[in-house]
Amino acid sequence: MTIPKTPVVVLDTAEPERLARFYADLLGATTRPAPNDVDLLLVTGDSGTVLGVRRDPGHLPPSWPLPEGSQQAHLRILVRPEHLDETEREAVALGARPVAAEDDGTRPDNRTTLRRYADPAGHAFVVCAG
Repeated sequence: MTIPKTPVVVLDTAEPERLARFYADLLGATTRPAPNDVDLLLVTGDSGTVLGVRRDPGHLPPSWPLPEGSQQAHLRILVRPEHLDETEREAVALGARPVAAEDDGTRPDNRTTLRRYADPAGHAFVVCAG
C-alpha cells in the first residue's frame, strides 16, 4: 500500500507572512499556518497546489540567475499567452523585481514570452506562457 504524501516546495525568508501574502495574492490562493510547525505557512491554490513559506531569521536572498546561466531551483507560473502582460504588471505591483525577459520569437508584438523575477525575499520565479 502506498502511503499518501503531499510534496511541498518551501521557500525560506525572514518575513514569512509578507512572502506568503505575496504568493497568495499573485496566485489567487489562501494562506494558513502549517499544522505542528509554527514557523511554516502554507499557500494553497484552487488546484490544491501547496507552497510553503518558512521563517528563517538568517535568510539571505539567493543569487539568481548566476552568470554561468544556471537557473537553480525556481517557481514557474504558467499563464495563457494573452495574460502575460497583465500577470507581469500584477507581480511587479505586488513587489516582484524583474530580473530578465527572453524572446522566443512566438509573439508578433516582439514582447517576451518568458519573464524572470525575484520575489520580495529574493527567490527566483518565472512567468511564462503555458
